[in-house]
Amino acid sequence: MSTRAAAWLLAWMLAGASAVAAAQPVSDPAPLQYRDPAEEARFHALTAELRCVQCQNQSLADSNAQIALDLRREVLDLMHQGRSDAQIKQFLVERYGEFVLYRPQVESRTWLLWFGPAALLLGGAGLLFVLVRRRARALPATSTPDEPQEW
Repeated sequence: MSTRAAAWLLAWMLAGASAVAAAQPVSDPAPLQYRDPAEEARFHALTAELRCVQCQNQSLADSNAQIALDLRREVLDLMHQGRSDAQIKQFLVERYGEFVLYRPQVESRTWLLWFGPAALLLGGAGLLFVLVRRRARALPATSTPDEPQEW
């Protein structure tokens, strides 16, 4: 193979690779079908309380990841089956763990998650209070009321 032919082949391969890299993920084009506005409101409220398992910092309602699209369809299917919000959340927790909930239940294993920030804040405030008091005691009095101040 000549050098020129190899260069053309490499150029075509790179062009093909860039086209594949720019491709968008395939999603189901069919929109979700709600039975009534109340069901749609319930769906949006429920998906706002669930975390996308891929993005991890977005709710299921906000994520554009393919798994989020699939999970939204799954949630709607479970709603059509007549399951309650608690049952749907339990189903997703069994499948993906408590991480899928934005507000996990208060249990002994989640106490640090729920009360840790408040404990850190109170501990920091207490430490600051102790340090300020120690420093106030350690500083010598600069003047007494009987002595005139020098400027």
